[in-house]
Amino acid sequence: MTDNRWPILRLNQVCKTYDLKGQQSIQALQNINLALYPGECLGIVGQSGSGKSSLAKCITQLEQVTSGEIWYRQQEVTRLKGEKLRQMRKQIQMVFQEPAAIFNPRMKVGRFISEPLLNYKLMKREQAIQEMRILLERVGLSAADADKYPHELSGGQQQRAVIARAIGLRPDVILYDEATSALDVSIQQQILDLLVELRRETGGASIFISHDLAVVQQVSDRIAIMHEGKVVEIVDSAKLTSSANHGYTRSLMSSALSLRAVRDRMQMQERVEVMAGHRNR
Repeated sequence: MTDNRWPILRLNQVCKTYDLKGQQSIQALQNINLALYPGECLGIVGQSGSGKSSLAKCITQLEQVTSGEIWYRQQEVTRLKGEKLRQMRKQIQMVFQEPAAIFNPRMKVGRFISEPLLNYKLMKREQAIQEMRILLERVGLSAADADKYPHELSGGQQQRAVIARAIGLRPDVILYDEATSALDVSIQQQILDLLVELRRETGGASIFISHDLAVVQQVSDRIAIMHEGKVVEIVDSAKLTSSANHGYTRSLMSSALSLRAVRDRMQMQERVEVMAGHRNR
């Protein structure tokens, strides 16, 4: 993807090293250079241990980079603290792999979604409640779900609620860190369809992180391939087959074909089971 616009997010020579007590340090990220443009979805793919989640945590400032710079619009944000960091996080939201870990089990879903709107003083309580109901419907939940506790929702419903909370702040960037990998295959596809629809509606930029190349290709414009803490290649999603050059990318593509076949069989089996259930009623 060629774009002459100024990036909304830019990483320059970002490195992250973890110092382990009594052990050799681990270099999780090595000289990462990336740019995310307005309205773009950038996919990041790599196997476990490739540095994907470390990269997401550095971008959202959940972890400090060891060296290098991260720029959000015209501001260098790698050393922000206090209120400036809080305001930056309003613009760069993150959706994690395990939605259940994000919830306060004693907080109802409606309050979970409306809480950031009140914390950032974007609207008064009555307005926030109205907005929360709109957000619930927008992600395929109902107003009745607002009065439920997290454990009363399925895994797919929990992830929808987490997405509703993230988009409610109208951030410039949303990071999805393995946001569908913990879900059943059919639910995973529903969430992917939702993300594509939301992107079409809002025009916002996003980063979608996964170990599954086939899934990332489905939602992304460009894909950054990570291996052992490095970005080894960045390819256009639509031209992945013809433009991928790195051997590691090729191996991921071979694995993706196998995974896609397994997924198709699982989806077919789920449809058969549903139809059989209807016949038995």
